[in-house]
This record gives sequence, structure tokens and C-alpha cells, in this order.
Amino acid sequence: MKINKNSNVYTVIYILALVLVVGVGLSLVYQALRPTQEENMANDKKRQILAAALIFPTQGESVADLYRQHIVATRVVNSRGMDATGAPDAFAVNMPEQAKLPADRRLLPVFVCRVGEQMKYIVPVYGAGLWGPIWGYIAMNADGQSIYGAYFAHQGETPGLGAEIEKPAFSDQFKGKTLYDEGTFEPVKVVKNGHEPEKGSYVHAISGGTITSQGVQKMLDNSMRPYDAFFRNLQNQDKK
Repeated sequence: MKINKNSNVYTVIYILALVLVVGVGLSLVYQALRPTQEENMANDKKRQILAAALIFPTQGESVADLYRQHIVATRVVNSRGMDATGAPDAFAVNMPEQAKLPADRRLLPVFVCRVGEQMKYIVPVYGAGLWGPIWGYIAMNADGQSIYGAYFAHQGETPGLGAEIEKPAFSDQFKGKTLYDEGTFEPVKVVKNGHEPEKGSYVHAISGGTITSQGVQKMLDNSMRPYDAFFRNLQNQDKK
């Protein structure tokens, strides 16, 4: 039977066949590239975790090797500072989901990092900026009170304004800040110049990035306060 290539039926069949071929092709490409994409995403997360501990790959070093070298253990604790029963690996915990839960129901990942002869305890933070999610990692010293380093990232904050949270000029301010004031847990405050508090640790906000800076403040409070019991456990161990 001769097919009329000018008919509507032929056009519809041709389009459907083309869509099917392209769809199958894209699916095959996606499946082929998926392992590489997942590996790249995992390595980027490892890079961010290490950056909080001020560990950066040099030329010829791989992030995966550095991670294996420095991250000596991972834990998932609860709001009582104890290991959470039946929890997934710390690397697999979904922080956007956990950040929405009440503190006493959260899974709290901890990455134990060796820096020289010292141990650092890296915890993730997650929140909202002006245009989308913001997140990061805070590396605590073994004393359970002071910050060793910090790393922050964002999805879509304004370049030159809120996006500056990703720059060392902002994150470096957190080095040496403490989370306790006379025994009371107090997250680091993010304040404007001229609005420095009389008590507690603080860093200066991003100039022109007020909402993003406020988002960092809320993120630190919401994400780190549930670790209070864990940090106190570290303090007790440090005193022994």
C-alpha cells in the first residue's frame, strides 16, 4: 500500500516515531552518564566537607583520595547526642528533608576529620537564602565549643551580593568563634557593621546581602542547635 507522505496520518506517525527514537536515545545516554554524574556530585560534596576543615586539593590530588585520608569516621546522632539507631550513612542523609523536621526527630550527620594530629567534627547546615537554598558545613574543634573552619554555598543568590557567602572573606570570619556563652549554646550571629552584640560571637553580614545574611543566621540556629548535646559530649571528653 502506497503511503501518502502529505497526509496528516503520515505526519503524526512520523512525529511519534521521531519522538520515540529521540526519547530512547536520550534515555540510553542518561543511563550511560548517570554513574559519572553521581560520582561528580559525590566528589563535590566531599570537596565541600573538606573545605570546612580548610583542606583543599592541590594539583594532582583527587578529592576522593583526600576524603579517604582525612575523614576517618562518620556518625549520625540524634538530638540527645547519641548514635541514632537504624540511621543511614552520614553521607546519604538528606539535609533538606531533615531541616524541616522538629529537632528531636532529626538525623544529624557528623564527619570526623583528622587534621594533623587533631580531630575536627564537621556538621552540615541547610537553610534558605533570598532566591533559593543555601547550605554549608561547619568544622568544630575537639573542645566542642570553638569553630575551626566553615564553608557555605548557594543555589542562586545574587552575584556580588548574597552570593558572597561562598567567598573566603565571609566564611573565614567564623574561624575561632565560639558557640557557647557562659555555658549556654549561642549560634554565631550574623550582624551588620555597627550592630555588634555585647555578648556572644558574631561575624559581619554581607554588604547589600541582607536577606541572604539573615538566612545564614537562621540556618546556623536551626541546623546547629540540635547538635548541642553532641557538642557538650565533646566538651566532657575534652576535659578528661
